Amino acid sequence: MTDIVILTPNPEDPSFAGQWPGVLERLVTVLADGGLAARPEAWTDHIDSADGLVGADLVMPLVAWGYHRDHARWMQACAAWQAAGVRMLNPPVVLAWNSDKSYLKRLGEAGVPIPATIWSEQVTPDQVAAAFDALGADELVVKPRVSGGGWQTTRLKRGEALTETPDGPALTQPFIAALETEGELSLLFFGGRFSHAVRKRPRAGEFRIQVQFGGLYAPEPDPDPVALALAERVLATVEEDLLYARIDLARGAEGQWLLMEAELIEPDFYLNHAPDGGQAFATAVAARVNR
Repeated sequence: MTDIVILTPNPEDPSFAGQWPGVLERLVTVLADGGLAARPEAWTDHIDSADGLVGADLVMPLVAWGYHRDHARWMQACAAWQAAGVRMLNPPVVLAWNSDKSYLKRLGEAGVPIPATIWSEQVTPDQVAAAFDALGADELVVKPRVSGGGWQTTRLKRGEALTETPDGPALTQPFIAALETEGELSLLFFGGRFSHAVRKRPRAGEFRIQVQFGGLYAPEPDPDPVALALAERVLATVEEDLLYARIDLARGAEGQWLLMEAELIEPDFYLNHAPDGGQAFATAVAARVNR
């Protein structure tokens, strides 16, 4: 019998209490269909010591929500898991760097197309006001470097003042107009192989595409080969071993695909939109457990 651990939020955290059990159940069911047994552990119970995880056949942080509001302890936990040699995928070193959106700068420097970005250690209203001209944009998006689910993300038009600043380091980008029309394209990979794609659009009057903001999701049976090639290029720049990845892309003002996020920690896999119902995910997990 396998012993697979899926990391979750603290069960006593009311912020996620109504959401994560259902997500966990879907993952456990998909794995069980593939002959794999999985159980939950709160990531917050394994920060100072990894002793409770080292014996598992595999640990996956697939529901480890909330790290963006507890980032110092998240980094502490990642270091502890790495030092203890926990059999974790994606690996702790990836969980650490992928939790800070400054990784986009590194990927951009490696030639991956990303939106034009101004990086700030502490964004100010004056910086945002100047960013409209610096980026040649009439609308901006300001978001924390450490964030999740649209947390502290603000959209501003030229002339509007920033009234709520993100906590800590932030980034400012032109608003991607295509997000309101064609939305964002997510491409899912398991074991390095493409599985399926999903198109995500915001509801009318909203710019955020997350479910909690009314985002509308639909399968993309035949994703643009150019988008797929870019997603594969992004994965090729990651040196560490990955079990899973979700690459989120959107079209820029010139129609070119841009990398919005490389989600390598706890991405929603949208398995309900996968043609095989998640079999490719379970197969990839089984291959790692049995390696």
